Amino acid sequence: MDEAAGSVVGRDRKPEPADPVPLHLLPQGCGVGRDGSLWIRGQKVSDLVKEFGTPLFIYDEEQIRSRARELKQLFGSDVAYASKAFLCKAMAKLVSEEGLHLDVASGGELLVALSAGFPSERIVMHGNNKSNGELELALSAGVGRIVIDSFNEIDRLEKLVKSGTRARVWIRVTPGVEAHTHEFVMTGQDDSKFGFGILSGDAKIALDRLKVSQTLDLVGVHAHIGSQIFSLDSFVKEVEVLAPFFASAGVEELNFGGGLGVPYVSGEPIVEFADWSRALKDAAGAAGISPSARIMVEPGRSLVAPTAITVYEVGTIKEIPGIRTYVAVDGGMSDNPRPVLYNSGYEVFLVEDVSARRDRRVTVVGKHCESGDVLVKDGQLPSSTKVGDLIATPVTGAYGYSMASNYNKVGRPAVVFVGNKGYRLVLRRETVDDLLLLDLG
Repeated sequence: MDEAAGSVVGRDRKPEPADPVPLHLLPQGCGVGRDGSLWIRGQKVSDLVKEFGTPLFIYDEEQIRSRARELKQLFGSDVAYASKAFLCKAMAKLVSEEGLHLDVASGGELLVALSAGFPSERIVMHGNNKSNGELELALSAGVGRIVIDSFNEIDRLEKLVKSGTRARVWIRVTPGVEAHTHEFVMTGQDDSKFGFGILSGDAKIALDRLKVSQTLDLVGVHAHIGSQIFSLDSFVKEVEVLAPFFASAGVEELNFGGGLGVPYVSGEPIVEFADWSRALKDAAGAAGISPSARIMVEPGRSLVAPTAITVYEVGTIKEIPGIRTYVAVDGGMSDNPRPVLYNSGYEVFLVEDVSARRDRRVTVVGKHCESGDVLVKDGQLPSSTKVGDLIATPVTGAYGYSMASNYNKVGRPAVVFVGNKGYRLVLRRETVDDLLLLDLG
C-alpha cells in the first residue's frame, strides 16, 4: 500500500475542534496514503467506492478477527457474539471460524446463522417475546441454550418440547442495576421489558418453577444491564447483585451479557477488553462465586463497532448565514438511525484528505424527508469540502446496517469486508427490484 504514516490526535490532550480526525477512531488497518487519501488493508477507499458505490460500509475483517481472538484469550471459549450488532452469513462464518458462540434474538437471525453453517450447539437464543414458531425452530435446530424471559415463555416452551427430551435453558434476570447510559439501551433496571426481576421476587418464583420442570433443564443464569457502558463499576455492581441469586440457582453457567462501550468521538474513553475481563472476574471472586463457575459474556458493539466506516458522497451544501451549514449526503437515517434514536455523536472527515484541518462547522444530514434526518450534528469538515467529495463516519460497524430501513424506499447500502488478502462484497446493494419483491400491487 502506498501509505505514509499519519499523525494521531494524542489521547493525552483535549482535541481541538479543527483537528484532523483522530486515527485511533478509524479501523485498525487504516492508513493515510502519500496523496492524503484513506487506505485500508492495501485498498484505496475511493477505489472501493468506484466499484461498489455509496453509501458503503467497509469493514476491516482482520480487526474483527483480532478482537474476537483477544476476547477468546481473556474468557476462553465462553464468548458469544451478540449478532444484533451486525449479522450476515459472512459475519456468522467469521465468528464460527474464530471459535465463538453466537447470540441471536429472532427467528430471522437464527436462520441466517444456520444458513451460514454455524454450529447450532454454539447458538444462544434470546428474545423477550419469542413466538411459538421461533421456539420450535430453536428446538428443532438444537440450539445450545434458550434464554427464558417470561412466565408465558415457560408455559409455551414446556408444551413445545417433545416428549422424552429436555431443552437446556438459562433464566434471564433483571438485577436492578441502572447502568450509566442512554435510557433506551438500559436493560438491567427494575422497570424493564426483559427478564425476571430479582427485587420483585419474580426471579425466585421462575427459578423454583424451572427447577422442577420435566422438560426444561436449567443450566445457567443470564443478565444484561445495558449498552454503551464505560463505567466498570456498573458491571461490578451487576456481579454483586447476581452472586446470591446464582448461588441459590445451583447451576454452573453465569452470563453477564455485554454492553461494553466504545468511543465514537474525540475525547470519549477507551475501555480495554482486558480491563473488562479483570473487573468481572475480580468482582466474581470477591462475591464468592466459585472459580469453577462458567463465566460468559456476550459482546456485540464492542467487537464490531470500531472495525468499520461508512462512506458517503456529498450531494448538496447549503449555508444559512449566521445559523448553520448543512452538508447533505446520499444516505442518512436509513443506514444509521442511531443519531435520531439516541442523539449519538460521530466524527466525519474527507476521505481524500484525511489529515486536513476540519475548520468548518457543519451538520451532516441525509436525503430523507425528515428534518430529524441528521447523521452528525455540529461536526467539523475542512472548509474545502465540496459537492461530489467523499466523506466518511468512523465507528459504524454496529447498529448501522443491522438497524437500516427502506424509508422513502431507499435501498440499503452494500457491505464490503477488507482483509490482508483482498476484499469481498458480503452484502450487495439493495435495488429497486428488491424493494418491489414484496409489493403485490
